Formats: sequence, structure tokens, C-alpha cells
Amino acid sequence: METLNSIFGAINGVVWGPLMLILLLGVGLYLQIGLKLMPLLKLGMGFKLMWQGRDAKPVPGEKKKDDDGEISPFNALMTALSATIGTGNIAGVATAIALGGPGAVFWMWITALVGMATKFAEAVLAVRYRETDSTGYHIGGPMFYIKNGLGKKWLWLGGAFAFFGAVAAFGIGNTVQSNSVADALDSTFGIPHGLTGVVIMVLAGAVILGGIKRIAKVAGKLVPIMGILYVIAGILVLIVNAGQIGEAFRLIFYYAFNPIAAAGGFAGAAVMAAIRFGVARGIFSNEAGLGSAPIAHAAARTKNPVRQGMIAMLGTFIDTIIICTITALVILTSTVWIEGEAGASLTALSFDAALPGFGNQIVSVALAVFAFTTILGWSFYGEKCFQFLFGTRSIMLYRVLFVLAIPLGAMANLGFIWLMADTFNAMMAIPNLIALALLSPVVFKLTRDYFDGKEILPGEELDHDKG
Repeated sequence: METLNSIFGAINGVVWGPLMLILLLGVGLYLQIGLKLMPLLKLGMGFKLMWQGRDAKPVPGEKKKDDDGEISPFNALMTALSATIGTGNIAGVATAIALGGPGAVFWMWITALVGMATKFAEAVLAVRYRETDSTGYHIGGPMFYIKNGLGKKWLWLGGAFAFFGAVAAFGIGNTVQSNSVADALDSTFGIPHGLTGVVIMVLAGAVILGGIKRIAKVAGKLVPIMGILYVIAGILVLIVNAGQIGEAFRLIFYYAFNPIAAAGGFAGAAVMAAIRFGVARGIFSNEAGLGSAPIAHAAARTKNPVRQGMIAMLGTFIDTIIICTITALVILTSTVWIEGEAGASLTALSFDAALPGFGNQIVSVALAVFAFTTILGWSFYGEKCFQFLFGTRSIMLYRVLFVLAIPLGAMANLGFIWLMADTFNAMMAIPNLIALALLSPVVFKLTRDYFDGKEILPGEELDHDKG
């Protein structure tokens, strides 16, 4: 086990190192420039499309068409957000501040603004190159836009993504999440880990075994409710700490470009630490470039890839610019962050400082719900990766194994599992980023034609499709 820890530790240091972060930001910046900043300029239009996409349903009596999907565009976004909004928004932000200082928040914002273009491109390609499986369900994601967009000679790259995704789902999207819930409920309410694991298994199993339609239905209700309640709780804290908000923003902008000295239990941080931890935790939180979200967006009931792309890019904005910012401001308007705390406990103590007796419970409940929805979303991601590798008949086997792993995660020591899952999570990004760069001309053309009024629907060929 010690040897495996050393091997995965070395690999993890590379795949989450400076080169990977530069690659993630570089591809995102290239896409943002190639799209002429459209994801930023058309943000309002994206929210309008999201609202209109709440009730997208097939017309009764009409025959199902090849460009139909299984879930509404809104629920596709909620499914993606269910997997995205999680421990990164609570523990990840706190870790970035604890290790990189307040300036890390600025670099999280930059990562999100660049990542909006990445998420847009991922969803455009997912809808453009999706397939229909033997049961009539639409399936897509990086493995399919690699296979259908780049050709069979790149099939091995799609297989690599699917393998990394299927494995990472058991860790980052399952056992790590159930363990986080168990820890939070045990420390706050004294609920045993085993009981938490079994309850989550039963609740998650009832949803996961029903497939994407049930997952999307639950996510479509639970994610917006919990997200809004968390933001409201954060705003209440900021009302209490209103006098410190201006100073919090000053700290964020000043220390994004200047080193911060040690103070109290805070060890201090160089500018490079602010950049490194801000970018790393930002990507961990919003998953832009990792290739997970487009698997959900491929199931959307939509006829146009660009429309779904504009809805998809909101996921990064909502996750990082809204929810992570709320967490960051709550932390920076308190004084707890200079006392040496880190992770979820730093966020909990910061909430509790403004709302004594309630703050810690708010964070524990939010963490539990966010982690639960992450399990739902990642079960679908892992399932589609497994299906790509082993066929449609393997789906139920994967679902059962995924559900059974939940209580094991709640009770286990996850040191190695976390390391392995985190490593495979990052390795998902490599095939995806290669595909995004090579297929960027398709994204640019589809987007240009859409805004010029010349929509290209699934089935129509582009020059790039002809090789």
C-alpha cells in the first residue's frame, strides 16, 4: 500500500501540477478568444434560455426524433450542477484561502470566467456528436465526441477518458462524498458513520437505479432549493458582517498580486501560491475542462448544440462566481481564517461566528445535501463511461456496484481512495482538452452560424466532419 501511495502521489503531483493548470487555463482562454468572448457577452441570454428550458417536453403524439433527448435543458443543467456543487464550494474555497491567502479567490474567478468557454464548448460537442443506444436513450460526452468527431483512429483516447471517468466516479463522486457527509453529521449531530452510510445508500439507490430521468427529476428540485438556501444563509452572514465586506474585496484584489505575510495561525502565502491554489480549487469546484458535465448535457431534449452550450456555461458561473464567492466572503469577513483553520471546519466556524449556534449546522446540512446530489450526478457520469467500455447491458451492474460502495465509503479511511480518485479525475481532463482543441473549429463554426441565423442541426455535415 505504501508503494501504491508513493506511485499515485507522484502521478498526482504531475496531473494537478502547474503544467496541467496552465493547459486547462490555456485551452479555456483559447476557446474564449475564439468565441470572441461570447460566453461573457451573452450571459443574460444564457439565463433566458435556461428559464425557457424548464419545461421542454416532446410534443404529444409526435414520433420521437433523432435530435430529441430524455430530459429538459434545465434539468440537464441541474444534473450537471448536482455533480459540480459539492465539497469544493464549502471545503475547497476554504482550503484555497488557507493555503493561498485571500488573493486565491481572485484567481478562482478568473478560472471561472475562462472556464465558461470550456463548458460551452464541451456541451456543444456533446450534443453535436451524441448517439442513441440500443434502448433508445441519447448518450454523449468526451468519449463520443472523440469517437465521432475525431474518427476511429482516436477511439483509444475516448476509451482512456471513459476508463478514468468510470474509476474516478467511485472515488470523487461516491465514497469521498459519503465520507464527507458522515463526518459532518457525526461531528455536528453525533450520528454514527454506519447509519449515515446506510441511509444515503437507500436514498441514493432509489434515485440512481431509476436512471437519468429520475436523477434529473430529483436534481431539478433539490439543487436549486439547496443552492438558494445556502446563498440566503451566506447573505445573512454578510448582513451581520456588512462592515467588513469592503475590506474583504480589498484583500482579494490586493493579495492576488502581492504576497501576504504570516499572521496568527495563518502561514502566509506568495503570489504563486494564490494563483496555484485559486486555479486548482476553482477547477476542482466547477470541473470546467474535466469533461464530466457534457455527459449530462448530451441527454438534454434540444435540437441545437449552441443553445445547450449557452445553458451549460451557466454551471460554471453559478458554481464559482455565485456560490464559491458567497463562501469566500463569509470566510474573509470573519477573523477565523487567520487562526490556522482549513477545509470545511474553516467555513463552518466562519458561519458560526456570525450566526452562533446555527452556522455550524447550516454548513453541515448544506455539505450533506451537496454531497448527496454529487453522488447522484456522478453515478450517471460513471455509468455512461462504463457503458461506453462494456455496452448497454453493463449499466445495471454498474448502478448496483455504485450504490453498494456508498456505505463502505462512509465508514472507511479514504486516504488512498481519495488520492487515486483525485488522480484519475485530473487524468480525465487530458483526453478532453485534446479533443476540445482539435474540435474547436466545429465549435466556432456552429456558434457563428447560430448567431448568423444559419442553424446546423444534428445530421448535417460540417467540413470538419468530412475529415
